[in-house]
Amino acid sequence: MHIRCLFGCFVCFGFKYSHSGTNITVGALVFKKTYSALFMRISGVQLSHNILNASHLRAQLHEHADSVLDFKPLALSDIGTVRKFRGYNSYRTCDYTLGGIFMWVDYFNYEYSIIEGTMFIKGISENHPGLVAFSLPLGSMPLSRSVALILHYCRNNGIRPTFSAIPADVAVRVADECGGRVEKLDGWGDYLYDAKSLATLQGKAYSKKRNHVNRFLSENPGYRFEKLDSTNIAEVFDFLAEVDVSEKADRAMAAYELSQCNDVLANLDVYGFDGALLRSQSGDVCAMTLGEVVGDTLYVHVEKMNHDVAGAGETINKLFAENMVSRYAGLRYINREEDMNDEGLRFAKESYHPVAILDKCNVL
Repeated sequence: MHIRCLFGCFVCFGFKYSHSGTNITVGALVFKKTYSALFMRISGVQLSHNILNASHLRAQLHEHADSVLDFKPLALSDIGTVRKFRGYNSYRTCDYTLGGIFMWVDYFNYEYSIIEGTMFIKGISENHPGLVAFSLPLGSMPLSRSVALILHYCRNNGIRPTFSAIPADVAVRVADECGGRVEKLDGWGDYLYDAKSLATLQGKAYSKKRNHVNRFLSENPGYRFEKLDSTNIAEVFDFLAEVDVSEKADRAMAAYELSQCNDVLANLDVYGFDGALLRSQSGDVCAMTLGEVVGDTLYVHVEKMNHDVAGAGETINKLFAENMVSRYAGLRYINREEDMNDEGLRFAKESYHPVAILDKCNVL
């Protein structure tokens, strides 16, 4: 029997076993920071279940020999390619939607690579600007294999392995695979709501919201709720030009988000989002919204209103939810995304009584 082990920051493990004229060679890359799960017993050559399966090891070898992550910048022309991976996000967080990716592509320097039916996204961390970070891989590749590919890429490029905005439900698994630690991202949890509750505002919990809507309706009997399309989109551009972000907690991020709203509107046919606007009694646009449906969830990427028009925000929120529930029979949830530690946003989102806050984490 001949055994050889090479240890560095990561482990490269292989062994060769000869018995009765038969040679068996097995090799694998095992990316772990500790070796506690790896053991051998010379008598019988026993290995832990992590590396016992020879076919799994051969697959890992083939993966690293032939599968190399090659990241390239995301462009609007890639929307069709990215769209097909949305269904792999079973966690309902907004980061893996078209809006969550393409609206923030420049802010987070997103690049992507697709290997064997799995999409990898590289950017920067949400709360550590300048730190290269990876999103949760989406596709048919097992998590252990996809994480191993990222670790291999990091090792070859001198990058500290970091995963950002990972859904809390899977963050521990990612940490186990890469030997990292989990760090909760405060302010980045998505607010998830029952779609029918927002569409009806029924019950005592929503009495204040109903009052705001009723006030808008009584003060604007000639209001109009319209689908956003080419006939009214120019008015929405004019409306957004008047939006003030000077009092936002993060003015730079708010300004960027507003610029991306305009970009989405300019390419609405490419994004394929659903949108609506609300007109007050005067006929002027007083609120607008844009959303994206993926599976059973509506992701509200944009919602802007004129705060001088009482109840405009509550009204477009309700009417848009009502409209989308009627159009999409399987719609169960509405994701209204993060508060980004903005106290005003947090209060507004909590006042609609979310059924869950979808926490996200970094894995460092």
